[in-house]
Amino acid sequence: MSGTNPKVALVTGASQGLGLALAERLVKDGWKLIIDARGEAALAAAYQKLAAHGRVLAVQGDVTDPAHRQELAITAARLGGVDLLVNNAGMLGPSPQPALLDYPLETLEKVYRANVIAPLGVIQAVRQHLKPGAVILNITSDAGVEAYPGWGGYGSSKAALEQLSNILAAENPDWRVYWLDPGDMRTAMHQAAFPGEDISDRPLPEASVPGVLELIQSERPSGRYRASQFAGATSTI
Repeated sequence: MSGTNPKVALVTGASQGLGLALAERLVKDGWKLIIDARGEAALAAAYQKLAAHGRVLAVQGDVTDPAHRQELAITAARLGGVDLLVNNAGMLGPSPQPALLDYPLETLEKVYRANVIAPLGVIQAVRQHLKPGAVILNITSDAGVEAYPGWGGYGSSKAALEQLSNILAAENPDWRVYWLDPGDMRTAMHQAAFPGEDISDRPLPEASVPGVLELIQSERPSGRYRASQFAGATSTI
């Protein structure tokens, strides 16, 4: 990548987990970054780590907040537009996960707002600043296609995100719209989904990053992919 014309990536939920691991690889590869997260302290720590390798703009806030999404759009304009938008921020919901018949509906609304409405809201906010041929990467899960008991809230929200991505791709053929299952990862969210259990057998998020990058850099058509299907990915469980 040319140092005189670096690409720009906007990565939501970039203070930990896959978002941070992907952002670190991108900035080391010469990308300019816009990152966000809800937690101020965690975002500041991520910024310090990433800014040592390149230009990073951190915007603290919640993607479910329209004002924050507008701030992301203003920041994107400052950098001359976005080549890659990664909708990684999301919400698990209650832990342990309740059965659907016991799921608090007001909480389910929050999960859908974070996992379905907010990603579309981010895309709508920055649409004027997406460069020609931009890549939109929506992070999904196998829970969006498999019927895991106890995962009805989170899983159905990811299923909704997948269909949203599918229609978005059909309506916008000039973009590459990917909905990507990164595989099981040893993250705070995954641990919260299995409270009290040992998840040390799950790979770290860094194991999924090579597959994510290979997809981003490819010319593959819009669609659903798994990080593990790419040659550069580390095997996952």
